[in-house]
Amino acid sequence: MGVVREGAATLIAAGERVERTLRYTRDDIAAFAGLSLDENPLHVDVQAAQRARFGEIIASGQQTAACLMGLLATHFSRRDDGVAREVLCLNMNFSFKAPVFADQDVVLSWQVASADWNSRLGGMLGHLDGHATVASGKPAVIARGTILVTEAKS
Repeated sequence: MGVVREGAATLIAAGERVERTLRYTRDDIAAFAGLSLDENPLHVDVQAAQRARFGEIIASGQQTAACLMGLLATHFSRRDDGVAREVLCLNMNFSFKAPVFADQDVVLSWQVASADWNSRLGGMLGHLDGHATVASGKPAVIARGTILVTEAKS
């Protein structure tokens, strides 16, 4: 269990978990590839994708990594419990293990491994483990991250 500053609101806690299920369409995959300047035909060309290793259009790894980071930022900057927070992603690492296909459920999740007060930074440093799991139960992306969560200034 992490160290919390005396009298501080609970900004982030060890064991805290956030999860969301999403599904990319082929149009979502193509749109993200275009926005991120990823011209790999595996994301947009059905015929090229069918001839390739996975036999179908796949999302780019950066698309799922971006969704994982977005889920993390949204959850840890929330205000729904009466505590106004701000979050900065300090370090993120991603390992890509399996493809994510169009029209397939992907479960994104993060769990706080540890959270400790950092007086120099004026907030809680959270160390998190995350993953994106596809319908087969196989992890497609494994993630680790460090975030800083502070009380939002009014």
